[in-house]
Amino acid sequence: MPEALGHSKDKTNDVSWGSIVPLRRFFAPFVLIYLLWGLAATAETLTVSTVTRPPFSMMEGDRETGFSIDLVRSLTDRLGWDYQLVRTDTFGEMLEMVRTGEVDMAAANISITAARETDMDFSHPIFESGLRIMVAAADVRAPSLIRVLFSADLMIAIAIAVVLLMGGGMLMWGLERRAQPYFDRPLKEAWFPSFWWALNLVVNGGFEERVPRTPIGRIFGVILVVSSLFVVSLFVAKITAVMTVEAISGSINSVNDLYDKDVGTLAESTAARFLERRDISYRGFSDLASLLHDFETGNTRVVVFDAPVLDHYMEDNGRLHGRAVGQVFLREDYGLLLPDGSPHLEEINRALLALRENGEYGDIYRKWFGKAP
Repeated sequence: MPEALGHSKDKTNDVSWGSIVPLRRFFAPFVLIYLLWGLAATAETLTVSTVTRPPFSMMEGDRETGFSIDLVRSLTDRLGWDYQLVRTDTFGEMLEMVRTGEVDMAAANISITAARETDMDFSHPIFESGLRIMVAAADVRAPSLIRVLFSADLMIAIAIAVVLLMGGGMLMWGLERRAQPYFDRPLKEAWFPSFWWALNLVVNGGFEERVPRTPIGRIFGVILVVSSLFVVSLFVAKITAVMTVEAISGSINSVNDLYDKDVGTLAESTAARFLERRDISYRGFSDLASLLHDFETGNTRVVVFDAPVLDHYMEDNGRLHGRAVGQVFLREDYGLLLPDGSPHLEEINRALLALRENGEYGDIYRKWFGKAP
C-alpha cells in the first residue's frame, strides 16, 4: 500500500512539470522580443548636424552620403549607437547647434582651430587638408608656341645670345687672324664667319679644321667651349620659363597675387580668416552653392577655399569653369565637433583609432579620394 502511494506521488510530479514545459516554450519568444526591445530602447542615439560640402557631406537623391557621413556611420556601428542627421543650410548654423548643445556632434569639413576649441571639443583628426586657389578658366590661357617665340622676354634673350656670340667670334678673329687661315680676312668680311664659328662652337663643339693656333687663342677657345655649356643651359631655362609664364599669363600664381582681385570664399571659414590676416579683400558667401554659382556666372574670378572641396568640384563638373593654381597652403586638419565637455568624446576617439587600425578608415578614404590616406 505505501508503495502504491509513493508511485502515485511520482506520477503527480510528472504531470506538473509536463504542463510547465509547453508554457515555457510558448512564452520564450515573447521574453526574447522583450529583451531585444529593451536593448534597443537603451541604445545611444547620436544627433549629428552637417552641411552640404561635397565630397564630405551631400545628398545623392534622397540618400545621405559623403566621406564624413560614411565615417559617422562606421563610427556609430562600432559603438552600437544609432545616429540621426540634421542637415543645416549654412556652416555657421551647424556650428551653432553644437555650441548650444542642440546636437551631439557635427560632421563635415570642419577645421580644427584654437578659436573653435575654446567653447567646443574636437575629436582626433579625421582628414588632413589645406587651402587652394581656383581661378576662372577663361583667365588661364593655354601656352602658344607663336606667342612664346615672339614674346619680349625671349626676343631679349635671343638678342643677348647673338651679341655674345658675335663678340666671342670677333675676339677670336682678332687673336687668330694672322695664324688661322679661316680668320685671315678683313674686318668688313670677318663679322659673319666669326659669328658662324662661335655659333658652331656652342652648338657642335667647334670645327676640327679651324682649331685656334696661337696660345692665347687656344686658351680663349677652351674658355668659350666650357662657358658655352652654361650659356646653352641658361638659354633653355629661359625658354622654359617664358612658356610657363605664357601658360599662366593673366592668371594668379600664389597668394601674393590675390590683392585687388575678385576673391570669394565662405564667411566665417578658415579661408576667410586667412584672407583677413593677409589684408586681402574678399566677398563672403553664406553657403557653398551660392559661392560656386557666383563663380560660374563670372562675378567672382577667384575662389579661395578648402582644397579637397575645390578639387572635387573641378573633377566633377567644374573644370569648364575653374582651374587650380599654385600649391595647397595653410595645412590644417578636419575633426568631428562636439559640445564642450561632451561625455561622448573619449568613446568616439577610441572608436576612430580602432577604425584606423582595422583598415576601415582607409577603405572609406580610398572610396572618396581614390588613394590611401
